[in-house]
Amino acid sequence: MLSFSAITPHTPLLISTVGKDNTAKLRLSLQSLQNLEADFYSAQPETLIIISPHGQAGINSFVLNFSPNYSGNFKEFGDLVTKTEYRGDNALSYKLKEALETKKPLQLTTEEQLDYSFLVPLHFLCAHRKDIKIVPISSANLSLDEHFKFGQALAEEILSETKRIAVIASAETSNKLSKASPNGYAAGAKKFDQKFVDLIKQKNCQGILAIDDKQLEKLGCLEYKAIFVLFGILAEHNCEPKFLSYEYPFGVGHLTMEFGV
Repeated sequence: MLSFSAITPHTPLLISTVGKDNTAKLRLSLQSLQNLEADFYSAQPETLIIISPHGQAGINSFVLNFSPNYSGNFKEFGDLVTKTEYRGDNALSYKLKEALETKKPLQLTTEEQLDYSFLVPLHFLCAHRKDIKIVPISSANLSLDEHFKFGQALAEEILSETKRIAVIASAETSNKLSKASPNGYAAGAKKFDQKFVDLIKQKNCQGILAIDDKQLEKLGCLEYKAIFVLFGILAEHNCEPKFLSYEYPFGVGHLTMEFGV
C-alpha cells in the first residue's frame, strides 16, 4: 500500500558541507524538507521507491536498480567526510521486475553507488529512519506520456503490496530560470515552470498531461519526467497536494510538495 508520496529537490547545495554559505540561500527548501521528514517518519513506510531523472543518457528504458546494498558520498562536490549506506528491498525489486519487464521498457542494474539525485533526498527524509529499505528507479529517454504510463504500471504493484511503501520523485524543475543558472537562461522558462507548479497545486491532471514534450529541453525542464512517473502512480489516488515551497536562487527550480494519501 502507498503510505507517503512527495516531490523533493536534490541540489547538493542543500547539504551544508557542500553548499556552505550557499546553503542558507535555500532556506525555504531546507525548512520544507524538515517538515516533510516529520510527515515521512509519521507515515512509517517500510520501503521507499525513489525516482530520479538521472538515468543513463540516451537509454530508451527505465532503470531499476536491483542492488541489495547501496552507498554514496559527496566527494565530487568537495565533501570528503559524509558517507551513507542503505539497504535495498530485493523482494519488492524482484516483484516489480517480474511484473513490468515484459510490459514496459525496463533495464536492470546492480549499481551500489548512488548519485546525488538519490542521496540528497535520502539524507533529509531518512534522518531518523536509517532502517528503511530503498528501491532506486531512473527515468528514460522517452516521452512524458510513457513516464506517466510507467507510473500507472508501478501503481498496480504498489497497491497490491501489504507493506507500507513511500514514493518520492527527486527532481528539479527548470534549470534555465535566470542568468544565475549554470545552464544558461531561456526566455519563457520561468512562466512555463510556474504554470507547471500551479497545475500541480490545483491537481489539474488534464493540464499536466497536456504539457508539450517538445518544449522540455529548450526550457530546461527534462527532469519533469521523474515527476510524471509519480503522477502516474497517484493517478487513481484521491490525494491532496500540499505545496511546501518553490524557489530558484541559483536559476534552477526547487519544488517541494507532499501528496496526502
